[in-house]
Amino acid sequence: MEPKFIPYKRDYIGSDELLSSSKEHYLLMNARRSVREFSTKEIPLEVLENLIKIASTAPSGANKQPWTFCLVTNKEIKSLIRQEAEKEEYESYNGRMPAEWLEDLKYLGTDWRKAFLEDAPALIIVFRKPYDLINGVKKNNYYVSESIGLACGFLLQAIHQIGLVSLTHTPSPMNFLTKVLERPENEKPFLLIPVGYPADDALVPDIKRKELKEVIVHYK
Repeated sequence: MEPKFIPYKRDYIGSDELLSSSKEHYLLMNARRSVREFSTKEIPLEVLENLIKIASTAPSGANKQPWTFCLVTNKEIKSLIRQEAEKEEYESYNGRMPAEWLEDLKYLGTDWRKAFLEDAPALIIVFRKPYDLINGVKKNNYYVSESIGLACGFLLQAIHQIGLVSLTHTPSPMNFLTKVLERPENEKPFLLIPVGYPADDALVPDIKRKELKEVIVHYK
C-alpha cells in the first residue's frame, strides 16, 4: 500500500498564550481525583459516546487502534459485574495480595466491597486486542499495551475535563469480564472505569502528588 498524506495545520499560538494555557490546564487536571463514591444520577448516552470517541483519537501502533470500549449502563449487567468482581477482590484481600501490598493500600481505605460498580451510572470496560480477526484470519496488532494505555489516559482526562469523575478499577484476575460481556477470544480485559457524578457526600484520600523536581530530569 502506497503512503498517502494530507495537509495538516494548526493555528500558531505565541509563547505567552502557551504559558497561560498550560498553567490553566495543569490547574484543571491537578484537581482530578479517583472517586469511589458515585451519584446514581444518569449521564446522557451521547455524552458517554463522545467520551469514547475522544479516547479513540489516541495514537496507536501502526494505527491499528487495538481497543474495544464496552459501555455498560444496564443495571442487571452492572450488578453481575459487581458480584463477580467482589468474588475476586475478596480472594485478593484475603490471601492473594502480599502483606506489603495490603500495607500500601491502607491509606486509601479500600477493601473488597465495590458498591461503585452499581452506583455509577456507567461502566466503561476497555479491552485490548492483541490481534484482529478478519474473515477468520489473525492480523497482529503492535504496541498494544502502550496504545491502550494512551487511549485510557485520553479517556480519563476527557471525563474530568467535561465535569465528571472516574475511577480506574482493576479486579484481578479480570477474565470474568470476558464471559459476562461475551467478548470474542481476541479481546482481553484491560481496565474497568466507572463514570458519573460524585456522590454529594463523596470523600477522597488526603494524598499529595510528587513535586516537579521528583519527576523531571532536564537535559539542557
